[in-house]
Order: sequence, then C-alpha cells, then structure tokens
Amino acid sequence: MSEQQQYADTVKQVSYNVSNKVLPMTKMPATLLEAYEGLLAELLADKAGEFQQSWDALPASAQKLFSQAQFHGFYIANAWMQLSRVAQEIADSAESEEEMNDKEYDGVFGRLAQASLKESLRKLKKARTDRSLFNSIKLVMAE
Repeated sequence: MSEQQQYADTVKQVSYNVSNKVLPMTKMPATLLEAYEGLLAELLADKAGEFQQSWDALPASAQKLFSQAQFHGFYIANAWMQLSRVAQEIADSAESEEEMNDKEYDGVFGRLAQASLKESLRKLKKARTDRSLFNSIKLVMAE
C-alpha cells in the first residue's frame, strides 16, 4: 500500500470514528452518507492547500500530539458536524424547498470549512497544555 493511500485510509478512519460518535454512520441516510463522502474527498484533496499550510505553520509541539493524517481526519469530522448543523438550521428555517433555493447560500461550505480548520487548530494548540482536552480528542479519534 502506498504512503498516500495509507494517509487517506487513516484520514477516513479517524473522520469516520469522530463522526460516528455524534451520528452513528450505520444509521445515516444514504443521501447524507453520500454528502459525507463528498466532503471527505474534497477536504482530503486540499486543492487550495489550506490544510497543508496550516499544518506546516503549527509549532512542532502541536504536530507531535497526533500524526498529520489523524489531525486531518479530526478536522474533516469537525467540518462535517458543523456543515450538518448549519444544513439542519437552514432546512428548519425554510418553509419550502423553493424558499431554500431562493436564498443565497453560496460560499457557506467554504466559510464553514475555514472556520472548522481554525477551530481544530485552536483545539490542537490548546491540547498541548490541557491534558483533558488532549485525552478527549484522542478518545473521539479511537474506534
């Protein structure tokens, strides 16, 4: 197995483990599972290089807490949970699908992904000195 495939497998497994703690993946409707897989693929590809740049800018003490692949999976799961929450709020506030289509939601995904990355980075940096946060992150990453 190539190093790139191992990285992708680790990212997917950690993201799945974290997400599964909030919403059991086996109970997720097929359309949501498809959306999750799409999000995973897009954020794993990191075409804009935001994740890689953010990881490279981290202090070594933060990078040593988890592997890059583990942290990447944690970030993707965090983005998934934020996106799911916002999507539910949008659905709850809209009276009809037509009303949802009329509203402007362009750029919501990008803003959520950036906010999720910032939040994940903040948690990782804080976990260097907060043992309980470190342990809870480690716990949600585990199967």
